[in-house]
Amino acid sequence: MDYEVIENYELKKHTTFKIGGCAKRAYFPYTIEAFCELLKTLNNPIILGGCSNVLISSDGIDSDVILTTKLNNFEFENNRLYAQCGVKVPMLSKEAEEKSLSGMEFMIGFPGTVGGAVYMNASAHSQYVADTFLECRVFDTEKKEILKLNKEEMKFGYRSSVLQEKPYILLDAKFELRPEEKEQIAAVMQRNLAFRKDRQPNLALPNAGSIFKNPPNDSAGRLLEKAGVKGMKQGGAAVWLGHANFIINEENASSKDVSYLMNKMYNMVKDKYTIRLVPEVKFIGIKSKEEAELWNTMSEK
Repeated sequence: MDYEVIENYELKKHTTFKIGGCAKRAYFPYTIEAFCELLKTLNNPIILGGCSNVLISSDGIDSDVILTTKLNNFEFENNRLYAQCGVKVPMLSKEAEEKSLSGMEFMIGFPGTVGGAVYMNASAHSQYVADTFLECRVFDTEKKEILKLNKEEMKFGYRSSVLQEKPYILLDAKFELRPEEKEQIAAVMQRNLAFRKDRQPNLALPNAGSIFKNPPNDSAGRLLEKAGVKGMKQGGAAVWLGHANFIINEENASSKDVSYLMNKMYNMVKDKYTIRLVPEVKFIGIKSKEEAELWNTMSEK
């Protein structure tokens, strides 16, 4: 059997937020083939990678979950990189640096995986996943078949891709990198890490990255700071004092604590600027009545 299955798997330990209840069953495929087989046979499973951009319900997930952590193979061929969906992207940054290949520097501080990075066209320091992306394989969960998509078919945009619109699950991807002096690549990565250290909490303070997307031609962090959200608290959750677009799990926060705090932040910006921020963090799992109302408010157009 090319996968492991664990009943009542605690997801809290798997997330960067350190929040979340149990999954009814958690599957860990070891091969792409096993992953596809699970996607064919399980009933609407939830797919999780690095869990760095998600808020998982403290009441857990009442369905099967597939975690891609064992799908971590990658290889370089000349300037091209092949990586499975579960590979941690900081590792790819370091491996590319070792081979004097540029294009992955911006992901050195990301806690996520290839699957999540491609799904949201991750970006930083004016570099995007789309810049080096060549093609990928996805599993179509409706047609139950593997498709190959090129860059154009991925419809990359700001924090978006076709994977957010269609019933596609990323299996693996190929990237085209460019030769560069190793010292130059290392210098860029060091600058990126220093920038991140100054402006984002490290994972010793559990967090899920940016809470809201930047609105067009503006910064969510700037709007939130001007609205006065820094230092606000709800239960065990707090807005980080270093940057207003981050929530930290200060003391055993629940998903409800975070949802209430996000809603307060959202309303303060809406009331002050009539701008409706869009959550970047995704809620996954069983929503309580209060959580459903809070998230419905934040998804209104």
